[in-house]
Order: sequence, then structure tokens, then C-alpha cells
Amino acid sequence: MARGENLLQGSFLIEELTDLVEEAVLAEFERLDQQGGVLGAMELQYQRSRIQEESRRYERRKDSGELPIVGVNAFLKDGEEPLPERLPLARATPQEKRQRIAAVRAFQRRHQEEAPAALAQLRQVALSGGNTFAALLECVRVASLGQITRALRAVGGQYRRAM
Repeated sequence: MARGENLLQGSFLIEELTDLVEEAVLAEFERLDQQGGVLGAMELQYQRSRIQEESRRYERRKDSGELPIVGVNAFLKDGEEPLPERLPLARATPQEKRQRIAAVRAFQRRHQEEAPAALAQLRQVALSGGNTFAALLECVRVASLGQITRALRAVGGQYRRAM
């Protein structure tokens, strides 16, 4: 759009952009169809590989400066360096891990009376095809992520990638 001389003059630019988007979407639908539809493409990991491919392309363009991003690789403050390519990996210390585990256990003890009912309600809603988001909002007040995950796995199983 920035290349148009006058964006408010006529609809040619908008029509052209719409046509380009429609063509790209149609081409992607055709590629999905060639993979055997959405389910066939999922089995072949097509969508995941496309997302990863586009992500790598984006990162390469950003890192090379071909895709300028204000404050990240372009128009930085005086003396400021672009973000390093690799940030150091931060790991929790054993003491921090023990503290987090203790905090989760304390949370579970505080809510041991309410959690089973909330988890049962979540399972029931998931089984009936209802709105799991509303049930999740109630559940997170009294159940840990692990408890919620186990409840949902009991209903829907666990996704396993086709190898």
C-alpha cells in the first residue's frame, strides 16, 4: 500500500491487493488438496512444515536487514546494537525448581476439595462438545495445569505425531 501514489483515489489498488490475496489463498488451498485435503496434509505434517518454513524465512529476512523492523534492526537508538542472534539460555536452578514444585503442591492442597468437581465438570463439558473455555476459566482457579491436562487427556487422548 505504501507504493500507491494516492490511496484515496479510486479502488484499483484495493482491488489489486484483494486479487493478490485471493490468488495466494487459492494456491494454498490447491496445495492442501494435493496433499489429500486438510486431514491428509495433517498426517503428512504439511501445515507444520509450511509454518516452520515461513518462520525461518521471516527470521532470515529480519536478521539480514532485508525486512526492517523499527527498534529491532532499523532505526535503533544511538549506540544501540541490534538484538543478538542467539540469546543465552536461562535455566532455573534446582532451588528454584523445588520452590515452584512446592508452590504447585501447596496450591493443590488448598483446593483439594473444589478441584475434583471442577475437573469433572471440565471433562463433562469436553465430552458433550460444549464450550470448554468457560469450564477452563472455572478450573484454573482450583486446579493446576497438570491436573487440567490429565483431565482433558482422559477425554480426548493425546496427539501423537505421525512419524
